[in-house]
Amino acid sequence: MRTKEGDKGKDILEAAIKVFASEGYHRAKISKIAELANVATGSVYQYYNNKEDILLNIFDSLWRNLYIELKSLAENNVLTPHEQIDAMIDLVFDSFNENPPLALVFVSEQHHLARNNKEGFTDYYEKFLGVGEKIFKNGLRDGSFSGNVDMKIFRFYILGALRNLLTQWAHDPKSFPLNKIRQNVKFLTKNGIKK
Repeated sequence: MRTKEGDKGKDILEAAIKVFASEGYHRAKISKIAELANVATGSVYQYYNNKEDILLNIFDSLWRNLYIELKSLAENNVLTPHEQIDAMIDLVFDSFNENPPLALVFVSEQHHLARNNKEGFTDYYEKFLGVGEKIFKNGLRDGSFSGNVDMKIFRFYILGALRNLLTQWAHDPKSFPLNKIRQNVKFLTKNGIKK
């Protein structure tokens, strides 16, 4: 794979997000991605091995950015664990609010990609979840959160709820406004782990 020059690699990823969101990953064509990115179809292969490589890079970029921001929040000793949980939820919702097609790709493709990719999905996804667990454990230590919650179950509960709620929002944004979902997720999350 060639070293990326300029913004072509990024342009291809942004175009792929739009194409995957509108067509679905399996029906999406590299030629359509190239057309939207304003590059030749052959140029796509100079940056990415195939369509799955593009999808992996989309998720790697998403979770890398979320991990870096959450790690910074977790290291902020001024914020309480409750405030850090709020900020973590805001990070996720802000990413999708700024890029609705990315939300559609997330709800449609992440589970499939994570389950079927034998080489690993993205290290940043697990790192992000690890920082979330650290925040939760800090809340346990300072007595903010209940010790009756199994972290592993809570982790999948939250991620499953987010995926389902984002799917509802993607299909019916008027009935499920993103900010209303965000506020409800914050309330249910914090009150579910509150001591």
